[in-house]
Amino acid sequence: MVTQPVSWWRRWEFPVGTVGSVLVALGAFGVADIPRINPVAQHAGLAWITYGHGKTLAAVTFWIGVATLVYCWVRIGRRVADPGSAPIPVRHVQAAVLAWAAPLTMTVPIYSRDVYAYLAQAQVFRAGFNPYSDGPVHQPGPMLDSMAQVWAATTAPYGPTFMWLGRGVAELADGNVILGVQLMRAVLIPGLLASLWAIPRLARHFGAAPQQGLWLALLNPMILIHLVAGAHVELLMMGVLVAGVTLAVTGRHVTGLAVLGLAATIKITAAIAIPFIFWIWLAHLRDGRRGPPPRRVVSVFAATAGIPLVVFASITAGSGLGLGWLTGLGWAGRIINWLSVPTLAGHLISWLAAPWQTWNLQSVLGYTRAVGAVALAVILVALWIRFRQTPRRAMAGMTLAMLAVLLLEPSTLPWYYTWVLCLAVAFTLPAWIRAIVVLASTVLLIVFQPDDSILLYKPLELMLAFLLGALAAASLLRPDPLRLRHLIR
Repeated sequence: MVTQPVSWWRRWEFPVGTVGSVLVALGAFGVADIPRINPVAQHAGLAWITYGHGKTLAAVTFWIGVATLVYCWVRIGRRVADPGSAPIPVRHVQAAVLAWAAPLTMTVPIYSRDVYAYLAQAQVFRAGFNPYSDGPVHQPGPMLDSMAQVWAATTAPYGPTFMWLGRGVAELADGNVILGVQLMRAVLIPGLLASLWAIPRLARHFGAAPQQGLWLALLNPMILIHLVAGAHVELLMMGVLVAGVTLAVTGRHVTGLAVLGLAATIKITAAIAIPFIFWIWLAHLRDGRRGPPPRRVVSVFAATAGIPLVVFASITAGSGLGLGWLTGLGWAGRIINWLSVPTLAGHLISWLAAPWQTWNLQSVLGYTRAVGAVALAVILVALWIRFRQTPRRAMAGMTLAMLAVLLLEPSTLPWYYTWVLCLAVAFTLPAWIRAIVVLASTVLLIVFQPDDSILLYKPLELMLAFLLGALAAASLLRPDPLRLRHLIR
């Protein structure tokens, strides 16, 4: 007997999650990354929420909202994975994503000041400078004042499409930092909508549950808060990336490759997916056990390489900016946290050698990150060669390649996890992997603080974050892991 679906509002986790999102948005005005040198709060009589008891109240509101979102997300995760529970229609999960995201579009940037850096780089472009060779310091103003100053003299690492979009935002905002943040969100939100369209189709194509895919990659509070409220370029890149992959795996290879070329002009990481489309295209041409003739293989290879390259070259030429973003990629080395394997290895080597030899961490990182880069190159080639037999295998190789980039690049930040999650939706993940995602997502919501501070090097706070993350992960695997109901009885 098939269990009938339960209506939207009778699933209390969806509306309660929306309330949690509202609390996050409200609390953020007191604890998150408000623009610097900005009198709006004072003029509105709301400056009191940024200090003293007002800030404490805002912090309590914010963290209650985060806890509410995680709680509702975990409960929904149990339901979509339980074959015996009432089915949740895909459109309901999509509506939940939009409902939880909506309040986050109307708050101040949370967890990061990167959106101010986007605006400052766009101001440089607008003023006639080249953001690939001239840093935001060339254009003083409220955008520069509000960004993290460590990036003030650095150049942009983003592709020409994103720089073009940013320039349009800068023209419309005309120096108004609050309007600029909201316009930048408007530029990025299409990525969320594209993901809502593509993820269910990608999951269905490979036999996975679209509800689980949406739950994993979009309803995830870590993704929503960091990408929507934090306003990160990964939100747009994720949508274009997963849309391009979905088009390609469903047989629209040329269109898919063109979209992936566009994704690479937003952020170059998206290009990692392109070589795997070659195997998917060839698999679609296979007649039984017979592969396509050699000439066809050559033409498919040329198209796989050429279509994204033409798109990328055309947009780059049109922008007039050239390939200067390559220089900008190197600035990521300034970020030091142990979330990436090479940086973690550098920390461990420095620590283990300390009793006998004092090694400067920066010097050690030069070696460990170089080893990581070589290892990454070898792994990417090995994955491309090994995962080639079927579209499913190629999709698995693509996902593992993104995971390798995430783990082995010089630095990793929470919003980078979208690279893997938006592709992993193609598979029915075992419970233990989903639990690890819940653990990591919860920890990353705690150790990265809403005011852009980081607790990764504070043992007590870090231990608390992992304990709460472990509790959330255990709650996904079984209800009431602390047996609180038993105590109440």
